[in-house]
Amino acid sequence: MIDPFGATFTNPIPLLLHHDKERPIGTVRLHPATAAGIAFDATIPTIDEPGPLRDRVDEAWQSIKAGLLTGVSIGYRILNGGIKRLASGGAHFSATEICELSLVTVPANMHATIQTVKSLDAPYLAAFGYTSSGDPDPRSIARAGTKAAHPMTTHEQIQQFENTRAAKVARMAAIMETAGNDAATLDAAQTEEYDGLSIDVKTLDGHITRARDLEKFQTANATRITSPNGGTPAGSDPVVRVKSQLPPGTAFTRAAMAILATHGNRMEAVEYAKRWDRETPEVGLFLKAAVAPGDTVNPAWAGALVASQNIASEFLELLRPATILGKIGGLRRVPFNASVPVQTAGGSYGWVGQAAPKPVTKLGFGTAKLDMSKAAGIIILTEELVRSSSPSAEAIVRADMIAGIAQFLDQQFIDPAVGPVANVHPASITNGLTAIPSTGDPTADFMALLSAMTAANIPLSGVTVILSETNALGLSFQKDANGVRTFPNVGINGGSVNGLQIITSNTANGWVIALQPSAVLYADDGGVSIDVSREASVQMDSAPMNPADATTVYVSLWQNNLVGLRAERFINWKRGRDEGVGIVTGADYTVIAAPA
Repeated sequence: MIDPFGATFTNPIPLLLHHDKERPIGTVRLHPATAAGIAFDATIPTIDEPGPLRDRVDEAWQSIKAGLLTGVSIGYRILNGGIKRLASGGAHFSATEICELSLVTVPANMHATIQTVKSLDAPYLAAFGYTSSGDPDPRSIARAGTKAAHPMTTHEQIQQFENTRAAKVARMAAIMETAGNDAATLDAAQTEEYDGLSIDVKTLDGHITRARDLEKFQTANATRITSPNGGTPAGSDPVVRVKSQLPPGTAFTRAAMAILATHGNRMEAVEYAKRWDRETPEVGLFLKAAVAPGDTVNPAWAGALVASQNIASEFLELLRPATILGKIGGLRRVPFNASVPVQTAGGSYGWVGQAAPKPVTKLGFGTAKLDMSKAAGIIILTEELVRSSSPSAEAIVRADMIAGIAQFLDQQFIDPAVGPVANVHPASITNGLTAIPSTGDPTADFMALLSAMTAANIPLSGVTVILSETNALGLSFQKDANGVRTFPNVGINGGSVNGLQIITSNTANGWVIALQPSAVLYADDGGVSIDVSREASVQMDSAPMNPADATTVYVSLWQNNLVGLRAERFINWKRGRDEGVGIVTGADYTVIAAPA
C-alpha cells in the first residue's frame, strides 16, 4: 500500500505507455494528495509531422477513445525509511517519490482509472466560428481519482475524509465480527491491521475536526457574490449566469427555423425545437411563451416570459450594429404614444452696456409624439435550407435575417422619398427637407451641411454623417498635392473626419446626410415578431412597387418551394428639429481628380 500523503513528486512527470520509459507519449500534472488518493491531469499532444512519434501518440489516443486503455499505474521509488513490512506479507510505503504515470490495460490498483476524456476538436469549433483561444489544440485526459475537475473545497474534503473514516470503521467492525464468530482473539495479522486502522481513524478524526474549524472560518470571512452591475439587492440571492458558447442570435434563428419548418404551427414548432434542447432549451420556452395564456397561479409563467424577452433581445443586440440606427450614438430615446417637449428655436443674446436694459429673450418649444409603428422585412429561403439543423444552415438564416431587416430599416430611415403614412409608418428623417446639390467636392459638401446647422444654432458636437460604402471608399483614396491622404481615417466601414463620425450604408446611394442625434426622436420597444408563409405571392424586390399595378411581377412561394419569413419590429422616429438634419444629393466621390 502506498500512502498518498507520503508521496512526493515534481510536476510535470512523464506520461508513458505500459511503463516504457523509452517511449513517452505526454506529460502529467499531479494534484495534492487527499484521503481518496492523488488526482492528475494528463495531456497528450497533437503531432503533425509523420513518423514513429506521431504513430505512437495516435495509437495511445485511439486506444483511450476506444476504451481499450482505461487504467493507470505509477512508477515510483521508495525513499529511505519509507517501507514497513506487514505480518500479512504486504508492505506499507510511507515515503515514496512518483517518477512517472503510465497508461496500462490492467492496473495494480483497480480504482486507478481514467474518468473523463476531453478532446478540443478544432474542425468542430471552426464550424461554429470559434477558436481555442490560442491553445494548441491539446488532447487532455482529465484527472482520475476524483469527480471534480478542480481542487476540492474544504467541504468536499471533509466529505472525503468522513467517507474514508466510515470505510475504515466498517473494516474494524468486520475484523472483530470475524473473531467473535470464531470465539477467538485476533491473530497477529488481524491485530496489526486493526491497530493500524484504529490509528488511521484517530488521525482522520483530528483532521476532520481541523477541517470543520477551517470551514467555519471561511464561512465567516466569505464575501457575498455581487451582480455584474454592482451590488446584490438586499435579501436576494446572487445570480450565477452560464453563457452559451453558440454564436449570438442562434436561439432566435432556431426559433424562426422551427416556425418555418412547421408551417407556422406553434405547437409543432415546440416539438421540432426539442432537437436543440441540450444547447438552446430557451427556444422551446420562447415558442411556448408566445402562445401560452398568463395567469397568477402558474409559477413558470414569468420564467417563460423572461426566456421570450431574452431570446428576442439577443437577436436585437446582434441586429443593431448592422443598422444605421444602431451605429448612431446619442439619439433621443422616447416612449411610444407620449408627448415630449421639443425645442424649436433658440434665444437671442447680446452685449449689454452699463445701466442699459437687457434684451428679453425666449425659447421656442413644441411637442412631438411617436405613435406605435412597426417596421417589417421579408426574407425568402428555400424549403431545404430551413429544414436543415446544421450550424452552417443556421448561420445562413441568421445572416439573411440580419441583412434583410437592416436593409429595410436603413432605407426607411434615410430615403427622402419615404413620406409618412398615418397609422402605418413614419417619414424618413430626410423627407421634406430642402436638398443641397453636391458640388462633387466632399469637403465643400460637408461644409455646406454643417454651415446650415451652425446658422440654426445646432451644435456640431456629436454630428454624424451618413454616406454609401462606395462614396466612403472614394474618400479613402483621395490625396492632396503632396500625395497625402485627405481622409486618412475613412474607409468602407466608416470612420471620422475632423471629429465628425462617418457611418456607411449601401442604402445611402448618392446621398450625404448629416444629423445631430439629439435632434432625432427615436422609440423602440425592443421586440421582434416572426411569421411564416408558404402560400403567399410576393414581389422579389428590396424596394417593392407601391401601389402595385398590372406590371408588377409576383413570385409564388408555393410554386417555387420557397418559404417567406416576415420579421416585424415596433419602431418609430421623427425629426425633433428640421435644422438638425441635412442632406446632399447626387454625391459621387468615386471620380477622383489628379492632385494639382
